[in-house]
Amino acid sequence: MITDTGMWLRRFQSAPPSSTRLICFPHAGGSASYFHPVARQLSAVMDVLAVQYPGRQERRHERCIDDIATLADQLTDELLPLADLPMAFFGHSMGAVVAFEVSRRLLTHGVSPVTLFASGRRAPSCTRNETVHKEGDQALLAEVRRLGGTDLRMLNDPEVVSMILPSLRGDYTAIMTYRCSPGIKIDAPIVALVGDNDPHVSLDEAIRWKEHTSGAFDMQVFGGGHFYLNNHALAVMNIITERITSA
Repeated sequence: MITDTGMWLRRFQSAPPSSTRLICFPHAGGSASYFHPVARQLSAVMDVLAVQYPGRQERRHERCIDDIATLADQLTDELLPLADLPMAFFGHSMGAVVAFEVSRRLLTHGVSPVTLFASGRRAPSCTRNETVHKEGDQALLAEVRRLGGTDLRMLNDPEVVSMILPSLRGDYTAIMTYRCSPGIKIDAPIVALVGDNDPHVSLDEAIRWKEHTSGAFDMQVFGGGHFYLNNHALAVMNIITERITSA
C-alpha cells in the first residue's frame, strides 16, 4: 500500500491514529523504497514515512537537487504541516545530514523532532577532501560498488545505470560540497549509529555528532561497513522503537 502523501513522502503501511511519525531520509542514490521493510516492521506502533528525493523512481523525470540546503528547505516546507504529531527522524549517510539540516530549519518554527537517528555519517562539521563527484561515471560507480548496499546486477545493467547516474551524481555533489560550522546545534537528542568498518565514517567522526545537539547523545556501533544496517536491521529498529517510546 502506498497512500497519497504528496511528491516528497511515501507511506507504505497504514499506522495507528495519533502515533509518532518516523520520517526516513535515504542515502545518496537511494529512494523511499529502501525503507519499505522499516514500514512493514514498525507500522503497528508508529507512522513510517519515507522521503522520495527528486530524480528517482516515479520522480525520475524531475531534475535532481545537488545542494543540501535547497533539499532541506523544500523538505521543511513539506514536513511543517505534519508537526501536529511528534516526529522522529532517521537518516542514513547523506540522509543523516539532510535530516539534521531539516531539524535546524524546523527549530526556527518552534518544532523539533523527538530524536534524530544519524546513521552511517560523520558529524556535520567533520569534512574530508572528497572529489569523486567530479570524476567520470566509472569512478562514481566504482565508489558505489565499494560501499556495498546496492544490488550488483543493477550496476551491471547499462539501462539501469543510465537511469540512476543522474541521481547518484546529484546526491554525491550535494553531500560532498556540504559544509557546516562546528558550533551549529539542534535541540533534538541525537543517536549516532555506525558500522565499525565504514570507510566513510570513523568512530571518532561519528561521536562528534554530540557537538551538534544541546540535548542527549548516544552512539551505537555495529559490526560492518557503510551499509551495516542491512545485516542489523532488527537491532536498529529495536533501538528506534525504544528511543521513540521513551521520548
